[in-house]
Amino acid sequence: MTTGWTLKGEYAESCNCDYLCPCIYTNPQGEVTHDHCTALMIYRIDSGRCADVRLDGLHFALVIRSGKVMADGNWIFACVIDEEADETQRAALGRILEGELGGRPAMIHQALVGDFRGIAFAPFSFAVDDLDRTGEVGSLLSFAISGVPSRTGSGLPVTIDNTAHPANSRLALARSSEMHLHGFGLDLDMSGLGNNGHFAPFEWSD
Repeated sequence: MTTGWTLKGEYAESCNCDYLCPCIYTNPQGEVTHDHCTALMIYRIDSGRCADVRLDGLHFALVIRSGKVMADGNWIFACVIDEEADETQRAALGRILEGELGGRPAMIHQALVGDFRGIAFAPFSFAVDDLDRTGEVGSLLSFAISGVPSRTGSGLPVTIDNTAHPANSRLALARSSEMHLHGFGLDLDMSGLGNNGHFAPFEWSD
C-alpha cells in the first residue's frame, strides 16, 4: 500500500552559477557557468505529513553538484534533515527524500542522481526578512541571498515563470552575498560575487 505524504512551506537556494543561472532559462540544457553547478536548497515545512506522522515545523536541505549540463544527470546528491525531528519523523522524511515514496524526490533520483551520498542530521536556521533569505545548516552549509527588487515599486521581487525547477514553476530571482559548503566530500566558499539565488513557496506530494 502506498504511504501518502505531503509537504508544504517555503524554499530558498543559492548556486555557484553567475546570475542568472543558465539552467533556469534553458530547461536546463545550457552549460552552467563553471565546470560544475553546486546548488544548496533549504526547505521549511510549514505543514506536512507522511501517513500519520506529522512533519510540521521541520526543515530539510538538498545538496546538488552537477556536471556542465544539469539535464545530463549523474549528479552528486545529498540531503540533510533537521535534527529537531524525532526518530519517527527522521525515518518518514528520510524515505521521502531518498525517493522511496514517489513524488519530486523520486523523479530526481530516477532521472538525475548518479552518486547519492546519503542523509545527514543537523540543526537548521532559516530566516525570512522581506526580500532576504539566510540559511545555515550546522557546519555543513550556509548561504545568504537577496531578492532582486522590481522597478515597479511594488516591493516584490522580479520573478520567472513556467520553469522546470523542482521547488516551484514560479521563482523569485535573487543574488547571493555568500555561499558555503563543507560536507559530503564537497567544499565551496563564495562571498561578494552576486552569484545566483531563488526563493519560492513549495508544495510536494506523492
